[in-house]
Amino acid sequence: MTVSMTRRTLLKAGAAASVSALGVGAPWVRAAGGDTFKIGFVSPQTGPLAAFAEPDRFVLEQVRKALAGGIVTGGKRYAVEIVYKDSQSNPNKAASAAAELILRDKVDIVVASATPATTNPVADQCELNGVPCITNDAPWQPYFFGRKGDPKKGFDWTYHFFWGLEDIIATFSSLWGQIPTSRTVGALWPNDEDGNAWGDAKRGFPSVLAAKGFKVVDRGRFQSPINDFSSFISEFKKTGAEIVTGVVPPPDFANFWNQAGQQGFRPKIVTVAKATEFPAAIGAFGERAHGLTVELMWSPAHPFSSSLTGASSRQLAEAYTAATGKVWTMPLGFKHSLFEVAVDVLKRAGQKSPEAIRDAIAATRMNTIVGPVNFSTGPVPNVSKTPLVAGQWQKQAKGLELVIVDNSQALMIPRQAELQPIKYA
Repeated sequence: MTVSMTRRTLLKAGAAASVSALGVGAPWVRAAGGDTFKIGFVSPQTGPLAAFAEPDRFVLEQVRKALAGGIVTGGKRYAVEIVYKDSQSNPNKAASAAAELILRDKVDIVVASATPATTNPVADQCELNGVPCITNDAPWQPYFFGRKGDPKKGFDWTYHFFWGLEDIIATFSSLWGQIPTSRTVGALWPNDEDGNAWGDAKRGFPSVLAAKGFKVVDRGRFQSPINDFSSFISEFKKTGAEIVTGVVPPPDFANFWNQAGQQGFRPKIVTVAKATEFPAAIGAFGERAHGLTVELMWSPAHPFSSSLTGASSRQLAEAYTAATGKVWTMPLGFKHSLFEVAVDVLKRAGQKSPEAIRDAIAATRMNTIVGPVNFSTGPVPNVSKTPLVAGQWQKQAKGLELVIVDNSQALMIPRQAELQPIKYA
């Protein structure tokens, strides 16, 4: 497939800056790595998205242990080396990290995850340089259309697996229909890849929610980080919003939720993506964490197992807690699945050439800890969808736990509890 001149020119401009910083000049020719496959891994280890990287070290330990004996492809055994880079929760840094992996470390394949701020610039660098790339943990629309993808052509080198906006809109609206509300929804959509996609009048939430009988209160995109949500809270109160949704980093939501409490705003349902996915972030709210809801892309209750270790979702979560002393976190399953797919690809590639690895990615048909991955299924080229449910933070025997309260879009994943309206002291 051919990349348009406009897109290629833009990518080259970004890549040139990264190459200049590395002191490397074009043409970008990667040296052969002998008997070792090198996997580059980009993740936001620091910055406002660092919660997504909490399970990284554990996942890397597990993967390295599973690959201690190397892998066999094309009748030859190869060692596997993983090179880990920090995106610093910044798209420019993510692009630079990917450029380092490609140009300095000369990796054979790149994997990345955790919102379009990481996946998109990493994939763009790989697409430009002809390096196979697999990403996840970003809705497919911000990933695909945010990179100016053409549904008729797709991309040459970059592949992605995750759910889409159609799945989360259907899940959220089903969730919100479980209890009586004003059906007025206050929106928190920042001026970034996710916020712009979720708030898009045609592809995002507004038109679908309107068709389902919800009124959306949208004050427009805001710049993150943001300290003062007073104008949003005032508008939500004035319009009678009893539901709040959005897609914001944990620090921004902490500001919003604390200020909502101070200003007497008491919605019945708060379903904010990114912000309320993580036990560490939720724990800081104390009693005000109870009842918050969020999309749930992976949990111990998901009926899937690892192709790499054989562990079930619950066994993976329990192993994580035993090793770290921390409660399981959603990105754990998706970080693990990145390496499941990458390793499966390398085993099927038959050789080390970029083209062979790329073709093996395109031919992927496998089951992972997060569900089936099959890049031939779409809904657009280079994308495979994974199932999505919704969860709520509820008091359980062991304390505050995230339990599944809506499985309308993924019936194979069991529902665990009824949705409860948020209770205020």
